[in-house]
Parts: sequence; structure tokens; C-alpha cells
Amino acid sequence: MRVTRPVVVAAVAVAILCSGAVLSACSSGSSGSTTTTGGAAPAGSSTTTRVATSTAASASTTSTTAGPARCATTALSGSVVGSSGAAGTIETTVALKSTAPAPCTLGGYPGMQMLSASGSPLPTIVVRKGNYSFTAIPVTTVTVGPGQSAYFNIGYSDVPVGNETTCPTSASVQVTPPNAFNHLVITAALAPCGGGTLAVSPVFLSTGANSQTTAPPSS
Repeated sequence: MRVTRPVVVAAVAVAILCSGAVLSACSSGSSGSTTTTGGAAPAGSSTTTRVATSTAASASTTSTTAGPARCATTALSGSVVGSSGAAGTIETTVALKSTAPAPCTLGGYPGMQMLSASGSPLPTIVVRKGNYSFTAIPVTTVTVGPGQSAYFNIGYSDVPVGNETTCPTSASVQVTPPNAFNHLVITAALAPCGGGTLAVSPVFLSTGANSQTTAPPSS
């Protein structure tokens, strides 16, 4: 009995300490401090945090209805659908047509890089929104159905400035859709001065609540 009694007392003490550790972990609430700091988590708390995160993620997955996905670049085709010019200001409208089998979304500003006839990059400065009325339009997220198009406008000056004698003229333009990393190439003859400065609008629809006016059809 002299050997057994200390072992029993020690076991009880360990049980009390473990119970306290569990209670402490349960009352800690959010695990935000674990995700926002780079310090090591106390022993025992990391398991509790992983379980809580997994439970929250599972709950949000089952309670959230997914909407249309972003339009993949590979499911878009681009083309110039309108152009006009007056007093040195050129407006060009580009259509991004969806070839996806289901509705998809686009929202924000596209990226652009002018290319020469050989495909080499030309000087290009892209300015989001700009000072033109047809590029300074609200940013919205648009839903594009199969075979439908979203549009964006390009504005630039073809009047040389400073020491410019000529302005870069593109044979095609590399277009990166909003929130994408890959691109598509469209045929477009743009000749922006000011070092190749292009003002670009966010994408929009031609009809509906968030529609804008496109440029006149090209001749």
C-alpha cells in the first residue's frame, strides 16, 4: 500500500491539471490570435484551434449558396466593336464575349499591353478610369451569359506631347481580363501619344441596370 498511494495521488493531480487545460482552451473564444501572430501556440491549444476552424469552415460551406464563377480567360474571346475620334481624343470599345456553357462574372479593370506586328511589346501606360467620360464610369460586377459580351472602353490622345514626334502604333493588344493572370490577344490598331498612355474603363454591359454607352460601330 505504501507504493500504491503516491501513484493514485499523482494520477488525481494530473487529471485535475488536464481538466483545467481543457476548460481554459474552451473559454478562449476566437482563434484569431493564432492566425494573426507568428508565435508558437501553447501545447494543447493547437488541436482545439484546428477543430474550431474546421467546424466553422464546414458550417459556412453548407450554408452558403455559390453564385456564378469568374469568367475564365480561356472562355473569353475579344474584339474591337467600336471606335470614334474627335479633337484628338480617340475612343475604342472592346467586347469580351463568353464562350462558357454557363453564366460567369467579370468585375473591375482589364490590363493591356500593346504589341507590334511582330508581337514585340510597345511602350504602354495603362491608367484606370482616366479623365474621359466614357472611361470614368462606376465599377460593377457583371454577369455574362453564354454567347453574351461584357465591354470596356479605351481612351487616348493621338496628339504628340513634349518631344514626341511619333506615337507607338499597335497591331494587336494583349488583354488581361479583370482579376486574371493570363491574357488573350486581340487585333487592335491603337496609336496613343504620351508615351503610349491608355485610359481604360471597368467592364460593363450594353443593356441592363449597370449598362453604359459603347462607342459607335466601326466602319
